[in-house]
Parts: sequence; C-alpha cells; structure tokens
Amino acid sequence: MSNPAIQHPRVAVIGCGHWGKNLVRNFARAGALAAVADRDGALAADMGARHEVLVRSVTEILADGSIAGMVIATPAETHAALVREALLAGKHVFVEKPLALAVADAEGLVKLAEEKGLTLMVGHLMQYHPAFRALKKLCLDEGRLGRLQYVYSNRLNLGKIRTEENTLWSFAPHDISMILALLGDGLEEVAALGHNYLHRAIADVTTTHLTFASGQAAHIFVSWLNPFKEQRLVVVGDAGMAVFEDTLPPDQKLRLFPHKVEWVNGRPEPAKADSIAIAIEPGEPLALECAHFLDCVATGARPITDGREGLKVLRVLDAAQRAMETRRPIVFQSEASPDFFVHETAVVDPPAEIGAGTRIWHFSHVLKNSRVGQGCNIGQNVVIGPDVTIGDRCKIQNNVSVYPGVTLEGGVFCGPSMVFTNVHNPRAEIERKHEYRPTLVRRGATIGANATVVCGHTLGRYCFIGAGAVVTRDVPDHAVMAGNPARRIGWACVCGVKLPDDDWAEAVCPACGRNHVLAGGTVRCVDEPE
Repeated sequence: MSNPAIQHPRVAVIGCGHWGKNLVRNFARAGALAAVADRDGALAADMGARHEVLVRSVTEILADGSIAGMVIATPAETHAALVREALLAGKHVFVEKPLALAVADAEGLVKLAEEKGLTLMVGHLMQYHPAFRALKKLCLDEGRLGRLQYVYSNRLNLGKIRTEENTLWSFAPHDISMILALLGDGLEEVAALGHNYLHRAIADVTTTHLTFASGQAAHIFVSWLNPFKEQRLVVVGDAGMAVFEDTLPPDQKLRLFPHKVEWVNGRPEPAKADSIAIAIEPGEPLALECAHFLDCVATGARPITDGREGLKVLRVLDAAQRAMETRRPIVFQSEASPDFFVHETAVVDPPAEIGAGTRIWHFSHVLKNSRVGQGCNIGQNVVIGPDVTIGDRCKIQNNVSVYPGVTLEGGVFCGPSMVFTNVHNPRAEIERKHEYRPTLVRRGATIGANATVVCGHTLGRYCFIGAGAVVTRDVPDHAVMAGNPARRIGWACVCGVKLPDDDWAEAVCPACGRNHVLAGGTVRCVDEPE
C-alpha cells in the first residue's frame, strides 16, 4: 500500500497514550515523525526521548510550517476542535475514530478540508487489515460469495473498560466501517439496544442492527464484559460465505465456505462444502494505515477512510445511539436531508422527522415522534401518528389515518379512504391505549381503496389487498386478497400483475418476466428488486 519511492512528509503526533504510542512508533519507523505532544508532560518527554524527536506544544506544532500533517490520538471529545485547528493552520490530518462526536461538527470538518484541498483521514484501522482487504477482493472484485445477503460481527473482550464512552462508540466503529465498505450505500434503518452493568449511564454491551434498501442486513454485537476475546466478521452471500477471525493465526484468519442453498422441488436445501483458507498478504494493519496516510499527503490521493467515509460511520453511530436511548428504530439519513414539501394547510408537529423529497399535501397532519421516510407522497386529509414509522417511497392517498401501532415499510401503497384499526373493541368512553395491537405492512404491499386492515396482523411483502376487502388475519407475501373477510384469490408479482391461477411450483410473470417459486403456501420472487 505504501510507495517507497515517495518522499514522505513530516508529521507530529498529538496524544501519546494508550493508542497514540503505537502511532508514534509507526510514524517514527517510517522516518516521518517530527514531534510529539501530550498533556502529560512526562509521557511526552518519554516518547520524545525514546524516538529521538522534539516534544512540542500543539500551538508550536500548528505554527511550524515544516510539519505537513497532524496525527490526533486524543480523547474523542477533543477531536473536532483539534482537527479544525489543524485544517485552519493548513495541516493534513489523520484523526483516530470517531472524527467527531456530533454529525454537524463532522460535516463542517469535511467541508473545510475539501475547501482547503487538505487530506483528512479517519483511523478506521480494520479497512487496512490484509485479511479484510482480501475479504473485500473476494466479495466485491471476484464475486465468489455471489450477491451479499447479510453480515454480522462480534467484537468481544474482557479488556480495557472505558468510563468516558460506551462500547458502541469504543468498539463498533471498526465494524460499521467494514460493513459499509462491503454493503455500500442504501442504509434505511438503524436499531440498537444497550445494557448497563458497571455504570448507570455507560452501556457495556450493545447490539446494533442495520437494514438496507436492497434487503441486505447487518448485525453488530460488542461487549467488554466477555470471558474471552472474539473478533469475528461473517459475510453470507447466495453463492458462499466467508469468515474473518482476527484472533487466529495469519493462515487461518480468513476462510471461504462455499456453502449455498439450493431449491429442490420447491424446497430450500443446504449444500455444504469444505472450507478454504484464503491467503493474505503480510503486514501490520497499523503500519499499513500510517503509510497510506503519508502516501496520500505526498501524492494528493484520496484516503480509503477519508473524511466522508468517517462521516458516514459517524452518522450510523449517531443513529444507533438515538435508537438505544429511545428504544426505537431510527430511519437513517445518509446525508443532510434536503428540503421536503409541506403544504401551507398541512401540519407537522415537532419532534417529527420527514425524509428528503417527501411531499405532504392539503390538510394532512403528522403528529409528534413520527418518522416519514424519503420520497413519500402523503395525500390530502391524511393523519399519521403519533409514534408511527413510514418507510421510504410510500404513497398514502386521501383520507387515510395511520394510527399508533401501525408501521409501513418501504414502497407501501395505501388507497383512498382505506382504514387501519389499532384496538379490537373500541368504545368512545373507555380508554384502551394500553390495548393497541401492532400492524406491520411489509415492503411493497398495496392496500386498495376502502379496504380495512384489522389490527394485530402482518401484511406480507408485495401482497395486494383488493378494494373494500377486510383483512382479519396475517397475509402471506405476494398474496392477492379480496372479500369480507378477505381470502386469498391468487398471487401477485412484484410489479403488481397477477400470477397464474393454477397450481404451480414455479411461474414467470407475464408482464415483467420475473421468476417466482411457490412452496409451503408462500410465494418467493427469485428476481426481487434490490
């Protein structure tokens, strides 16, 4: 990753503590270390003497024109201010994760670095690990796992327990960075739970779940209260699986499992194969990361983990933290949301979140704590909430009320005057909010005009509820329902066209050509859109 022919710039390391000392060591080995600084004078003096460099104050380093870059390994709450000072002084910056604690601060830093033409790189170390680089090649370049379906990571230990940040912010950035590198953009929702055992306000164990528009998902489990160390990343595709386990020796860190699932007579059958050890190049991840920064400063190349990548990771951390605090999933906004349209007669009660490109029309009302996704069209006289989540690209026609307990995933169509309920036996004079029953409408479902959905049921993906139907039970994926009570009268493609009525195990949509499999009373679209 490093080019030995390049004349490396000189840098100063700010922060020589638990992790900073490793950065000092690596930049000194590269012959690029000009100075060190730390608020602990004795520690700074020891590092300076050990590596034969000057001990300077931050002010002196900022003023020294011979020092091209600053490497920041101070407490996270100081990152934003130090990075800003360095950029304003014309220094290239390598900052340990996270880039900042607030998304708005990080956005400002990325903009400042780009305006000044300076390198801004965030220390997401695992992106430089030879095993992860080999895993990316396996998945993205060679496609040996086929279409990636889901990723999960465990980062567990009984080690350094922090009192200034929780395990999410301490451990999870590495895994978030790797997952985004593998699954790309399109993150739709972030859910997270934290558990506090040692400190009332600091989570020792967190689980985070990421859901993507493509249907891909990822799960992150981190803890510093585990009896053994585990650093494992598992990637599952439709043509194979891979495991990156960093605690194992180099020749065992990355293994390919050519397992896959085959459909035999309409039933899924696992097809297992022997695992294959994947060779990885030698190299210490931190040394490779430091060399990459020096090369980018010298050549003007864009770092793998540049400021924008650091900002993406921070947005996920921020959403996960809010999800932990509210114990509710967060509809993810990958960028600062552009304006949405709300008609002058419509009302949006704070705090409510409205996604980019959404339009809310005449006399509609979005109540507090509701979240409406991106690209939605909310018709006239629609009521949403309170505490309701609407996914991206939904269309809700006139005179529809989406009550508490109802959740719409992405791409749902609600026809004019259709009805959701949230209790089974309402009375005007009896309060029954504690009896609300949840209703989940899965991705791509269509509900026709004047239909009624009785609460407590799930409407499957791409199902089709006919006009005037009364839904009184769960609806399978792709089912076409009609009548009172609604009964299945057929199956529908993703595109909405009805599939053949006769008994079949496999069928092709006559309109769009998508393939479908019928097994166990449920239809699966083989070519479902990403």
